Amino acid sequence: MSSVSSTLTDPLLGRVIDGRYEVRERVAAGGMATVYLAFDRRLERDVALKVMHPHLEIDPNSREIVARFRREAKAAARLTHPGIVRVYDQGVDADVSYLTMEYVEGENLRERMTHEGTLSLGEALTTLDHVLDALASAHRQGLVHQDVKPENVLIDPEGRPRVADFGLARAVTEVTASTSGTILGTVAYLGPELISNGHSDARTDVYAAGVLLYEMVTGRQPHTGATAMQVATKHVHEDIPAPSTVVPWLPPEIDALVESLTARDPDARPADAAAALQLVRQTRMVLDDPTLDRRADPPSGAHPTRVDPDATAVLDAPAAGSTVALPIGLGHPFPAVGQQLEEIPEDDPEAKEPQRTDRRAGWWIAAVLIAVLALGGGGLWWYNSIGPGAYTTVPTVVGEKEADALTVLDGAGLIPSVEYTNDDEIPEGIVISTDPGAQGRIENGGTVVVTVSEGPRMSEVPNVVDAMRDEAESTLAELGFPLGEITETYSDTIPAGQVISMTPAAGETVRHDTPVALEVSGGPEPITFPDVRGMSEADAVAELGRYALDVSIERARTDDAPKGEVYLQSPEAGADGRRTDAITITVSEGPPLVTVSDYVGLGVEEAERAAKDDGLKVELYSKWPWSSPNSIVDQSLVPGAEVEKNTSIVLVYN
Repeated sequence: MSSVSSTLTDPLLGRVIDGRYEVRERVAAGGMATVYLAFDRRLERDVALKVMHPHLEIDPNSREIVARFRREAKAAARLTHPGIVRVYDQGVDADVSYLTMEYVEGENLRERMTHEGTLSLGEALTTLDHVLDALASAHRQGLVHQDVKPENVLIDPEGRPRVADFGLARAVTEVTASTSGTILGTVAYLGPELISNGHSDARTDVYAAGVLLYEMVTGRQPHTGATAMQVATKHVHEDIPAPSTVVPWLPPEIDALVESLTARDPDARPADAAAALQLVRQTRMVLDDPTLDRRADPPSGAHPTRVDPDATAVLDAPAAGSTVALPIGLGHPFPAVGQQLEEIPEDDPEAKEPQRTDRRAGWWIAAVLIAVLALGGGGLWWYNSIGPGAYTTVPTVVGEKEADALTVLDGAGLIPSVEYTNDDEIPEGIVISTDPGAQGRIENGGTVVVTVSEGPRMSEVPNVVDAMRDEAESTLAELGFPLGEITETYSDTIPAGQVISMTPAAGETVRHDTPVALEVSGGPEPITFPDVRGMSEADAVAELGRYALDVSIERARTDDAPKGEVYLQSPEAGADGRRTDAITITVSEGPPLVTVSDYVGLGVEEAERAAKDDGLKVELYSKWPWSSPNSIVDQSLVPGAEVEKNTSIVLVYN
């Protein structure tokens, strides 16, 4: 909010409103209210104090306007979106109807556009994205802004757009429209339906957002005129022109977006800000970065649309962002000024000076005075006993510490009854609400129920360690704990899906909405079976032990491996598996066994050939050195014996 210079003395400067808000500086003024920087003495913080203009409270509609002002402020106070300026409090102090809001340092969008002339297409879409996101939060709760304009989009020190003044224009317009036939609003952004018949809904905010986009990218408002009435009439009878008619390089997607947001028929617009937001994001996705980075040149001969608030205002040509009063029903002819003046009656030419009364009238006057005094005395009794004098208003204590709130209520002659409840947002010991509510009507000495926060509800974390994951998640959900991060850890001993550990630990007392993170077993780690063929039995067992595999050993004779060497494994090397899986290895016990035949009596050549066929190595031996080979008379291995293949046998011949 930017500071507004004040050349005249403002009677509110230095005043303490409602015994709490010290008015320090005037920072903004609008058609319905003036905004001051004030200091909240109780909570020791700066706030924005919005004071409704006194002329809006003039009879006969003051009570209804003030009542709606309060109701809309309460509705706005429920909004907690980060893109919405928070409403803290509202009330009435003597002749001042006020509300307090979050004080946002920085400039508003009007001032930014004044400095920049135009915004880049990407920045304009980003700003509109934030505005619609905030409006969508309000629309979901049935709250319509009805005064979306650059002056109500504040840019905080971090550069984030924040939307202010939810529902305040609607609060006053609903009364003035129903009693005086006029609406209050910023003419450049009013939806056609609001001008025509005084009705508005979420689509009216969408229309204003479309006008906002047009102005950000072109540097000018779509409809202009010499008077507010001319501008309003154009909104009713003319479509918003395509932005590309002003900035030719703008892509057709932007023209289509503005056309959709600002359709004169509300049914042709997005249903609410959430639908409009999706349309904006879809449009942005189809635009390339060079186009988004482009900025239109300021309009030729353009001048800042924000006027000096201290300059003399021209009533027929309100400045951009000014709130003006318009008659409802611009779709119908309006009477000319001359016709309106002709309806004022002239003085009655037949009027005469009244005649003097005679003395008997004095007796009547005396009697009337006596009757008035009697009735006045009875009326005073009625007023203080059962009439308005028997009632008071509940002071505002929401947001106060419990002890301070009780002191304020006691001082007001009211009896506090304290109830406690958990609240995730409001700190412990702070008043959440009262019944009746602030400024509510209550009998003198009546009881006010004060609801005080006990802070967030605390709960003990259940023990779900060793439970299966599904069971653990179900237990946490039943107790209201949100599920935190799930991490999976491999384990040779803990079955897959079983909870290994949790954070916070079981038994801790924490906020009920604290996420509980779980470490869950993924079972044994996946592996590729190693190749242990060719290893000794001992080496193979040691290698497989590194994978915690369940090893079974088989033994067999083979020609393929020497004794004691692994020559087979199942599963085979390279197969997929997991640690702790079973594996079987086969260890060689040496060559296969063969059975020795009886070679005695056979001829030498025949015996030698038969022994080799049986798998034996043959050595021939002569019993007599001088004898020649004839037949086998003896053999070194006993017939029928089993020996390893390739065992040597000596055949003796004579």
